[in-house]
Amino acid sequence: MMHINNYTISKIIKPNTLKFFSAFIGLIFLSSCASSKKLNYFNDEDKNEPILKQDIINYAPTVQYGDMLNVNVTSIEPELAIPFNIMEIQDNRMIRQIPYLVNADGTINFPVLGKIKVDQMTTQEVTRLIHERLLPYLKDPTVTVQLMNFKVSVLGEVSNPGSFTILNERINIPEALALAGDLTIYGKRKTITLIREQNNTREFIPIDLTDKSIFSSPYYYLSQNDILYIESNKTRVNSSKVGPNTSLLVSSLSILISLAAILIN
Repeated sequence: MMHINNYTISKIIKPNTLKFFSAFIGLIFLSSCASSKKLNYFNDEDKNEPILKQDIINYAPTVQYGDMLNVNVTSIEPELAIPFNIMEIQDNRMIRQIPYLVNADGTINFPVLGKIKVDQMTTQEVTRLIHERLLPYLKDPTVTVQLMNFKVSVLGEVSNPGSFTILNERINIPEALALAGDLTIYGKRKTITLIREQNNTREFIPIDLTDKSIFSSPYYYLSQNDILYIESNKTRVNSSKVGPNTSLLVSSLSILISLAAILIN
């Protein structure tokens, strides 16, 4: 059986080699560290500045082609309001109100009233318009309009990617990211992409989460069917190239170098 003494190990692992591996390990750990400015949201360069107050925008989404609108009409004379509500009986004999599809020309086909143009209007504006059209037919009508397909999608480096239905028709970027479980440490905070389709156009809007000016951005509040995409940073990309065994290799090398240094000394 061959015995290896300290002198033999010192000959096998030369001091210069040991220094090289130590430096190599150090570079790997340094490259994996990220600046807090790249990870923190809404950075503020001057921590001593007074509290900043901003007016909150009274944002409301507008109706687009392909949207589904739920319109409910009631009156102090309920029987007269029946023709203005389209209902269907389902298999379980439950009565369900049928939503209205916004056509390519921006209209909905409303009972009795015919075609009503609703695109580029908020649900409140649609409510007022239908209310005015109903006055010759109903006494004191009450109209409720709701977007049925208001959803946003969050993709990429988040904990829980997916599409999320929003009932109150109002959501901002931080709230959407919170629904998706927030960004992982591998997500780029400075280059989020907002994809928005409106008026037959598609926009790709860059969003910087590290800048607090996002709160005054016209894109702070999301529209229906918006998509947020979070790109992977270099750490994630590099780890996918070298494979899952890299951390194990680095740990093993670190242990071997530490053991060799102890034996040499």
